[in-house]
Amino acid sequence: MFKKLSVSSLLFLIVFGAYAQRERVENLPNFDKRLIHYGFYLGANTNGFKISYKPSIFSNVEVEVESNVGFNVGLIGDLRLHQNVNLRFEPGLVSNTKTLRFKHIANETQGTREVGNTYLHLPFIFKFSTNRLNNIRPYVLGGASFDFNFSSNEKNQDDNFSGQFRQNASNFMYEVGIGIDLYLPYFKFSPSIRGVFSMTNELKPDNRTPSQWTDPIDFFGTRGIFLHLSFE
Repeated sequence: MFKKLSVSSLLFLIVFGAYAQRERVENLPNFDKRLIHYGFYLGANTNGFKISYKPSIFSNVEVEVESNVGFNVGLIGDLRLHQNVNLRFEPGLVSNTKTLRFKHIANETQGTREVGNTYLHLPFIFKFSTNRLNNIRPYVLGGASFDFNFSSNEKNQDDNFSGQFRQNASNFMYEVGIGIDLYLPYFKFSPSIRGVFSMTNELKPDNRTPSQWTDPIDFFGTRGIFLHLSFE
């Protein structure tokens, strides 16, 4: 799923970039001179988890993650720091669903968990752009975010022994990406591909031990690919 979305997103950027480069009339010539501007974004994502394991009394420990395509939507506030550098605040919502299969648990019901996550995503992003060429402007970006998971079940007293998988609600992530600004007659359209990676352990341990669900896991953190479409 990660590879399919990444390849599709890259092809999307190339096709739009080639289309915009044919256009010789310069649209929005003064757009990049503004100190502050605003916009919004929407897009699709596929999120999974990076999972590492610790020495365990459980044998052949493996957790398989099946990701579904979700959506992301939010607002943009952009501050021009330099001709080629911008600082952006992009608050939004990110929603997706995953299926966890604990392969070392023989019972299918006990070994399968549906995890639906909805994050309040609060990233600060540095955007580094090339000089404008006709109506296109490639860029790279990177930054960090605070994310709050509304669906974490962190405060739920039920755990995996009761069929409930839990995560920590508050997390920090970093993201990197590439994209292209396309200057259209009335607005700027900016598709980008981004990778998002958790820096904190999102796993909420079960109340009892030993737990065949949480005890074998050392680190459990989000990683994902975003197709990000900005309108400014």
